[in-house]
Amino acid sequence: MDAIRAPGTLFARLREAARPSWEAYVAHPFVRGLTDGSLPEVAFRRYLTQDYLFLIHFARAYALAAFKHATVADIRGAAATLNALIDHEMRLHVQYCAGWGIDEPAMEAEPEAEETMAYTRYVLERGLAGDVLDLEVALAPCVIGYAEIGARMAADPALRREGNPYRAWQEMYGSTEFQAIAAEASARLDRIGAARGAEARWGELVRTFEAACRLEARFWQMGLDAAR
Repeated sequence: MDAIRAPGTLFARLREAARPSWEAYVAHPFVRGLTDGSLPEVAFRRYLTQDYLFLIHFARAYALAAFKHATVADIRGAAATLNALIDHEMRLHVQYCAGWGIDEPAMEAEPEAEETMAYTRYVLERGLAGDVLDLEVALAPCVIGYAEIGARMAADPALRREGNPYRAWQEMYGSTEFQAIAAEASARLDRIGAARGAEARWGELVRTFEAACRLEARFWQMGLDAAR
């Protein structure tokens, strides 16, 4: 968490510039329900199925990032993230969903929610219309945001561990391993920003980051709406 909260990074500055939208995302009622275990299970099941579809497009975004990068090291890094998503994270997601009685064919057959389409296509559009910095800024709220949510949960007095059906989710995103992934994403954003003239493009980057935060909050709300 310290690496994510470090002041002066490009990510930290974007987060501060978009603070209201950021807080609406990371402190959303859906997240509070995960923390104290009060989230209706139907809301979480809706989230899980749509998150599987989201991860497919997230992988596509990293394939696009590999294409957009200019150096072998950065291409290799994007390719490694893509492989980790396809070979590790999606497999873990499928295994986790199985514990909730949701199998992979059912998730594949699930129609994409409007919120899923809006968010994933926005990220891909920023990558296609812009450069790799635009794409990485659009991706940052997801990767780094989940790490901040996991760390906040771990420190929250309202956290319920025993008997909380969402404990495994809490532990996954609060883990040292995921925090390290987020710290590397923040460091990569700094490197790309320095190389791609982030300062001269500040207003545009803030708008991209803030839009992605709003879309993240809408993704949570989609889950909550399923419980109505």
